[in-house]
Amino acid sequence: MAIAPPDNGTPPDPAQPRTGFDRFFEISARGSTMSREVRGGLATFFTMAYIVVLNPLILGGAVDGDGKKLSIPALAAATALVAGLMTMLMGVVGRFPMALAAGLGVNALVAYEIAPEMTWADAMGLVVIEGVIIAVLVLTGLRTAVFRSVPTQLKTAIGVGIGLFLTIIGLVDAGFVRRIPDVANTTVPVGLGINGKIVSWPMLVFVVGLLVTLVLVVRRVRGAILIGILASTVLAIVVEAVANVGPSFVDGKPNPKGWSLNVPELPKQVVDVPDLSLLGNFNVLDSWSRAGWLVPLMFVFTLLITDFFDTMGTMVAIGQEGNMLDERGTPPRAKEILLVDSIAAAAGGAASVSSNTSYIESAAGVGEGARTGVANLVTGALFLLAMFLAPLSVVVPFEAASTALVVVGFLMMTAVRTIDWTDYEIAIPAFLTITFMPFTYSISNGIGAGIISYVVLKLAKGKARDIHPLLYGVAVLFVLYFLRGPIESAVL
Repeated sequence: MAIAPPDNGTPPDPAQPRTGFDRFFEISARGSTMSREVRGGLATFFTMAYIVVLNPLILGGAVDGDGKKLSIPALAAATALVAGLMTMLMGVVGRFPMALAAGLGVNALVAYEIAPEMTWADAMGLVVIEGVIIAVLVLTGLRTAVFRSVPTQLKTAIGVGIGLFLTIIGLVDAGFVRRIPDVANTTVPVGLGINGKIVSWPMLVFVVGLLVTLVLVVRRVRGAILIGILASTVLAIVVEAVANVGPSFVDGKPNPKGWSLNVPELPKQVVDVPDLSLLGNFNVLDSWSRAGWLVPLMFVFTLLITDFFDTMGTMVAIGQEGNMLDERGTPPRAKEILLVDSIAAAAGGAASVSSNTSYIESAAGVGEGARTGVANLVTGALFLLAMFLAPLSVVVPFEAASTALVVVGFLMMTAVRTIDWTDYEIAIPAFLTITFMPFTYSISNGIGAGIISYVVLKLAKGKARDIHPLLYGVAVLFVLYFLRGPIESAVL
């Protein structure tokens, strides 16, 4: 299990009278308090509010098979609306501190691979179908059964791998780690800053903010992660006001020393009326007649595998970080959590913002002490406010929010000590799970590598009985998932 976050303190006295609200969300039972839940909800929102800006840029920058584009303002409003509603639904039904929003990676798949083969409405219809299929799998108990079939130590490795994945996301988003261009004539794929140097104001803001946050964590200051985000944001606003750094792209030209996405400056306009015209703009039937049955089928399969296992990995990592897993590595109310996630996938398609899924950035809120769905109510409410306060919701730059991801990555990494590294039959799958996630930038890839290698190694040792029957089917599905490129080339 992960090290207890710095603000856990002494759990409330169970003898104290509790309200119905407390009993419903199990606030005291999980050793939390309202203040911790609020701080956790705020921290989670600040670390993932970027999706309100980034999702519209990804989807709005692509064209469908008819050459049409989606409205960026409408995408921003719908992204915030669905994220807010689904996050709050997770809080009430799943009662688990895991926020949801449009999934990165999945939205790029929808924008650049699925939509060009059909219309936007058709593409979003496939997302709805995928969400419905996952919901059926949850209601029949199959998704929960698959989750429980994964060995406990492999679940631990999933949490550790996601911790490293979070760390590299934070470092890359902050511009502290960058891809080295191919023209550099080097085999090194990434490096420090710009040409191996910290030469920009945004990078300096990230470094200072990270050090401040780490000091607060070591000193066990309550709200360390949230304080770090807010302090870094204030510093960023001051730096931008003085140095006029600007965005990473100016008039279409790259500005390597600029802010990664959000420019930290106080907006001139705070309130904006949301455009909800994209809600309900989906079609579940036309894609099959327009692109044939095989193309939509492959796309639905890819979406299904990605959503199915990403969420399983995320809820394990968050439960592990908050010490909320049982002896089998399962979080409380697992079936309800998975059901809400499947509903969110369909809701994202129905609102034309791509599949909504659980966000590992929620671990930042858990790091602040969140243990219940109350934190989700806070995060969800802020997303709903973001529909009207969109200009204000993008004040926090990546360079400030990313400090939380790196710190939480460390906290999640500490669980690596519970894996038996002397038993190669579990240690090798755990190693592959941990390394594939950050190095391939995908949670699903890491889970797939771990499960396939686990099954192969157990069979090679003549221990077929040690493998849960469901894992054979999961391993086969992952083999098909990894081979989908050649399969598509052969049959399409």
